[in-house]
Parts: sequence; C-alpha cells; structure tokens
Amino acid sequence: MLQIDLFTKDPCPLCDDVKELLETLAGTYPHQLREIDITQDQALNGRYRFQIPVLQIGESQLKAPISLLDLTRFLREATNR
Repeated sequence: MLQIDLFTKDPCPLCDDVKELLETLAGTYPHQLREIDITQDQALNGRYRFQIPVLQIGESQLKAPISLLDLTRFLREATNR
C-alpha cells in the first residue's frame, strides 16, 4: 500500500479535487493518505504556498496542476518501484 502525503491548506479547492481523484483510483492503487496542513509550519508554508496541492510518495513529488493522467502515472511509477 502506498503512503501518500498531501501538502494542503484550508480552503484548497484544487486539493479537494486531487482527493477525489485519489478516491477514484484507490481500487487500482491502494493507498493511505496523510494530509499535511502547510499553514501549521512556517517552512512548509514558505515552500509550498504557491504550489499546492503537492503529493509526495517517498522522495517523489507531483505538484499542481494535477490531472487524472498525471496522477495515474505518478501512482503507477510509485507502485513499480
């Protein structure tokens, strides 16, 4: 099972869209999602505030904009490692 970190904040409509895409793909790519609120950490906020949503699996990241095709490729590559 993949461990996916989602760098997010509230509100973040694009983050909500990515979560829906992840739910759609959960049957093919089982995962556990951990949401990390960037507003709770000054360094993360400075790093990601203009890039969210950002997904991370291990050392690999996928940054906005995130399409279904991009996400599928990202999950497939992570699964094949």
